[in-house]
Amino acid sequence: MSVILDDIRAIYRNDPAVRNIEFILYPGFQAILAHRIIHMLWKLKVPFIPRLLSQMTRFLTGLEIHPGATIGRGFFVDHGAGVVIGETTVIGDNCVLFHNVTLGGTGKHHGKRHPTIGNNVFIGTGATLLGPIEVGDNVKIGANAFVVMRDIPSNCSVVGTPAKIIKRDGVFREEELPKTIDRLFHEESRLD
Repeated sequence: MSVILDDIRAIYRNDPAVRNIEFILYPGFQAILAHRIIHMLWKLKVPFIPRLLSQMTRFLTGLEIHPGATIGRGFFVDHGAGVVIGETTVIGDNCVLFHNVTLGGTGKHHGKRHPTIGNNVFIGTGATLLGPIEVGDNVKIGANAFVVMRDIPSNCSVVGTPAKIIKRDGVFREEELPKTIDRLFHEESRLD
């Protein structure tokens, strides 16, 4: 029960729009609540039922979380539509995901095939992390960071396509920063 209270606290901590108990209508909350039960059945090796329930949850919420995925306390998914979390994914405590995030496999690995995400990780809209990579603690992955297929050390900020570390331990990486800024200004000028 305390893990569910931590998930509720995460909603209030991360979503300034939440009022009273309306969070029970959030698809991200519904999906993680269902996953907590489904994952217990998966660990008990109950056949078929966990997969059936996860597919029903996917249909109802728009989030696909494999029953085998391990998700820590204080998990929050904002909006949630299009989120995919693969079977061998491990997510630490107090992590935030936005819609269209994929924590998937490449199709080339066996055994551990999906990302391991540390504690206090923020993953922005549309980010794609593939394969058995490891993401450290206190990492921020920007929106549409695609495709993250390498380990990311703790205390970093990652943006771009392909994804690059632009900040580490609070210090911007000079060699990456000008490229990122140039790309952003170039995209803004196309919009004018």
